[in-house]
Parts: sequence; structure tokens; C-alpha cells
Amino acid sequence: MSTARSYLSIGEVLALLLEEFPDVTISKIRFLESQGLIEPERTPSGYRKFSQSEVERLKFILREQKDNYLPLKVIRTRLEGDTNSGEITAPRGLGHIPAPRGQGHPAGNKRLTRSSDSTKPTNEATDGVHDISDKRAQQGGDRSYNRDEAIKAAGIDEKTLAALEKFGIVKSNQVGSTELFDEADLRILEASAQLLRLGIEARHLKAWRSAADHEVSLFESRVVPLMRQRNPQARQQAAEMFAELVDQGAKLRSALIAAQANDHIEKR
Repeated sequence: MSTARSYLSIGEVLALLLEEFPDVTISKIRFLESQGLIEPERTPSGYRKFSQSEVERLKFILREQKDNYLPLKVIRTRLEGDTNSGEITAPRGLGHIPAPRGQGHPAGNKRLTRSSDSTKPTNEATDGVHDISDKRAQQGGDRSYNRDEAIKAAGIDEKTLAALEKFGIVKSNQVGSTELFDEADLRILEASAQLLRLGIEARHLKAWRSAADHEVSLFESRVVPLMRQRNPQARQQAAEMFAELVDQGAKLRSALIAAQANDHIEKR
């Protein structure tokens, strides 16, 4: 019998949400985090862990978007309990009666319950789920680097790292007061540094980032039907399929670039 955990990985959260929100993806969850609407805790290696209160907060945000078409700005206001925005923020339905002024929706009070969560949220949809997004921890190790270590390991300087962060090429994981980068981040920094040395500007690397985001979103949409199933074998198949999609996508990308480059490379 496995030891119960007090948190869920991002992959387990995805499986938990898919039944009610079939269009949600890991990229969507990460986007909401980047907008400051959710704040999952981090392991010492920098990987996300969601408490039950954080999952409830996430569900509230998704319901407001799905059922009431509210923009993120208004949802943030509701979570924080400030209704002075001048907009009608009360959603329809008895379950969404506005809270008294100064009191946000219960989902907004996650910090009051996070530390007291002692049991893992129970839902069979999470049983046996493999965190697809964090497979890289198993493939490339889970070592973390602080800012100075990442700069040294990648052979870059602070100015270069700041430029890559500015254009969204890489982003650190904040653990307490420390900024951490993992092995995948280090590979991004090393490759980016080489392109910069060859005269490519940091702002131009956004094209690579956008292409990668689009590719991963496409792969996620392919495995979502399997993730919806409650069968642990189906979810294992989803993880394996996702890994295969990533591998084949990389091969196709390399082949396409090579084909396009043929006209520019002198035949020997």
C-alpha cells in the first residue's frame, strides 16, 4: 500500500479536471499559474504540487470561464473579494451568491487551508496517473540549479539570462526566495547561448518557444481522450504515447529543417 500524499502533481490534477472540463490542458493550467491566479507549491526540485484547496481554486476559475464567460481580470477580483471594479461579477446560479464585501470566494482563501491539508484528495480519476509534464525528471535527472549555478553551467552571463527570461524563452521556478532551474532549463540555456553567439537575437528565439508550445498543445489534445478514462492502463498508455509523440515530433522537425536547408548548404 502506497503512502498517501497531501498533494497532486499537475498530471493528476489534469486527470481530475477532465471529466468536468474536457478542454483543459496542462498548458492551460500553466498559463493560469503564469497569470498569478493559482500558486501551486513546489518540491525542492521545482516541480508543481497542488493541495486540495489549490485544486478547488482552479475549478472555480475554470467554471467561471466556462459557465459565465468571465475574463481573468474579473475572476481575479472575485477570488480576492473586491467587488469595486464596477463590473457585474456575480455569476448566475444559487451556488454563486456573492460573498460579503471584503470576503472572497472560499476558493480564494487557499492560503488559509494549504498548510493544514493532510490527506490526498480522493478521486479514482487520479489513481495511477503519471505526470506527463514531469517525465523529464525521470529522463534527465532532477537536479536543480540556482541562478548563479545555471549561469555558470550554461556558460552565459547574467545579461544573457535576463534577456532570455524577458522574452519568455526560459523561466525559473521560485522556491521560497530562491530561483531554481532544472536540467531542461539548462539545455534551453545552452542551445540559446549558441544561437546568440551565431548572431540570432534573443527576441527571435520567441519563434522557437511559440512553435514548441503549439506542438505540445497538439500532443496534449491527442492524449486527452485516454486521460479521460478511469482505467489506469489507459492513462499509462497516454503517458507512453505522449513520450512517443515528443520523440517523433523532434525527428520530424529535424528532418524538415534539414530539407529546407539543403538549398543553402553546398553539396560535397
